Amino acid sequence: MTSPPTSLPETGQVGGGDAKHMTVWEHLAELRRRILVSFVAVGVGAVVAYIAWPLIIDVITGPYCRTETDCTLYATDPLAPFTIRLQVAVYGGIILAMPVLLWQVWRFVTPGLHAHERRYAVPFVAAALLLFAAGATLAYFAIGPALEFLFAVAGDDVTQIPTVDRYLILTMWMMLAFGVGFEFPVLLVALQLVGILEPRQLAGARRYAAVAIVVVAAIITPSGDPITLLVLAVPMYLLYEASILIGWLVARRRRRNAESVPLAGG
Repeated sequence: MTSPPTSLPETGQVGGGDAKHMTVWEHLAELRRRILVSFVAVGVGAVVAYIAWPLIIDVITGPYCRTETDCTLYATDPLAPFTIRLQVAVYGGIILAMPVLLWQVWRFVTPGLHAHERRYAVPFVAAALLLFAAGATLAYFAIGPALEFLFAVAGDDVTQIPTVDRYLILTMWMMLAFGVGFEFPVLLVALQLVGILEPRQLAGARRYAAVAIVVVAAIITPSGDPITLLVLAVPMYLLYEASILIGWLVARRRRRNAESVPLAGG
């Protein structure tokens, strides 16, 4: 009876020929280390956001003050200001730590890539940061129209008393949700790089992707209004199409590189 190959534990590798071989336990250890670094980065960012509370609240209340002449926010609980400051610090910490978080994601994926594909590290992180910033900025400017819609739905007979905890959490969550939503194409491109997805699979799933994007946008937008949903869903679908195009370009380059290897050897 023959014994199994000794290299069997290393078959968990994802990617191509010159990528580093890693066992399942090595992958788990690497994931644990990346998560630990990410938590530390978020903690440091949260401390910075807690200290910068006056600046943050001035910026966040901008859309509301442009909508209402009296932009006073109320606290109905003595503990609310302190609690909301901690919550905003956590959200702010995630936003400030986003460069580190994205780099950790890339470093975790890197062992599954070819050596010539690892040079995409800087473009990957840069594109992810730009898309996150674009999503957060879009959310910031979408808050005003969303508030106007929600106030109009309530009607003139309803007097709204905006509380600081509700408004700030709504704003920070929307900015974070939009930023993460805009990371969608970066994830799809990364999955195509490591060979988990192919462009033709994404192209064939367009109808399902459109429905899924609308559902996800409806879930992650806390206001629940149709304006915010469309503002998030439309760019996400356009970015989905962009990820397919990038995947086709990457696949074509891979085919060209594969065809040039025999010629170089001959």
